[in-house]
Amino acid sequence: MIIVVKKEARENQIDILTRWLEGQGIRVGRTEGNNQAILGLVGNTKSIDEEFISQFEIVESVRRVSEKFKRANRKFHPEDAVIDCNGVKIGGGHFAIIAGPCSVESEAQINEVAKAVQASGATLLRGGAFKPRTSPYDFQGMKGQGLELLEIAKAATGMPLVTEIMNADHLPLFENVDVLQIGARNMQNFELLKAVGRTNKVVLLKRGLANTLNELLMSAEYIMSEGNPNVIFCERGIRTFETYTRNTLDLSAVTALKEMSHLPVVVDPSHATGKANMVEPMAMAAAAAGADGLMIEVHNDPAHALCDGPQSLTPAQFDRVVKRVMAIREAVKATE
Repeated sequence: MIIVVKKEARENQIDILTRWLEGQGIRVGRTEGNNQAILGLVGNTKSIDEEFISQFEIVESVRRVSEKFKRANRKFHPEDAVIDCNGVKIGGGHFAIIAGPCSVESEAQINEVAKAVQASGATLLRGGAFKPRTSPYDFQGMKGQGLELLEIAKAATGMPLVTEIMNADHLPLFENVDVLQIGARNMQNFELLKAVGRTNKVVLLKRGLANTLNELLMSAEYIMSEGNPNVIFCERGIRTFETYTRNTLDLSAVTALKEMSHLPVVVDPSHATGKANMVEPMAMAAAAAGADGLMIEVHNDPAHALCDGPQSLTPAQFDRVVKRVMAIREAVKATE
């Protein structure tokens, strides 16, 4: 249920209404719309009489929300959310580029890549320390040592870190990580979602290989229901009958998610296509579609990468992609 409060309502009046609702066992979230407050009610609102609520002097309108996701719903939060990743903002017109290798392989490698992508315009550094792989015999990441090397690169560049967490028990290891990535395979690992929801860290939530947008939104709801509002969606392609690309990039998800939710949406063209030569056009298309950011894999020697070399760009290729993406964004702005 959503209660829209009149513009002229005083704070003490809103407080009285809020306390009454909480007394009915309802959790109340407040957001600011166009010069008016919006109260989002979460819980068993069936017992709340809409006509009774409408009689409060400060209430402009009351309406029920049919969707199961509440906190992630744009109806609860009409304005675009701006997520602050340790000084780097995403959403609400703030565009971010997350770049770095699929896996951290050595101190020299992550430092070289970090400095290169930063020079080209990347604002956050990605790198895998714990790697979920289809085969148990593939490189699984450097784990704790990989996190330490990421921290060294962060100290050298000042770039906030984005890396994947696979197990809630590992949370203490991620104390110096700025953005916790929930990978596609863990999108519906509900215990992990609830665990990161109890932190105050930004969570980058990737869409699952075969999950609907509604399921993605409900996964975000798991995180937000634990008290953490700092969620960013990541469209990374879904599994279809097509085999030419690694996955099928669903750019319509950018528009759809922005209609349904206030949370930012970034696109990962590297995992979506699995082909380095396709990253540039898909990154440009994502920017044109209104994405709030990109997540791109960059390696200083893709041919010898321990993970996902075929989809990784060289630093020089990444530099070209950033220039062209920014040109697309400027062209779109010019038509607004």
